[in-house]
Amino acid sequence: MLQLKAIHHVAIICSDYQQSKAFYTQILGLPIIKETYRESRNSYKLDLSINEHSQIELFSFPNPPERPSSPEAQGLRHLAFVVDDVAQTKQTLELQGIEVEPIRVDEITGKKFTFFKDPDNLPLELYQA
Repeated sequence: MLQLKAIHHVAIICSDYQQSKAFYTQILGLPIIKETYRESRNSYKLDLSINEHSQIELFSFPNPPERPSSPEAQGLRHLAFVVDDVAQTKQTLELQGIEVEPIRVDEITGKKFTFFKDPDNLPLELYQA
């Protein structure tokens, strides 16, 4: 039996590297671990820290295909971030011009959550701890 311990990273391919880099570092405030330009692929790889255990790998590739639909496309549905206060985090994002859905309550856990999108319309979730 496998004994998976945690999620190490989530990899995201973006359409506009500089725009996505600014979003994830300046809007979401994720610190850069390492930025690498891979000349053979004409591609950047940006490692971002969420905490001491988890990362986002942001990739750029020439002409990546678009996501077929949202949010019910096959594949990764969304990426959820744990926050202490969903309402406060929602307000902070909105003050930076990010559109955030109304806060809802998970009918199973009773926890507050909401969704917003990154520059490529990838669905991101805020989930209250």
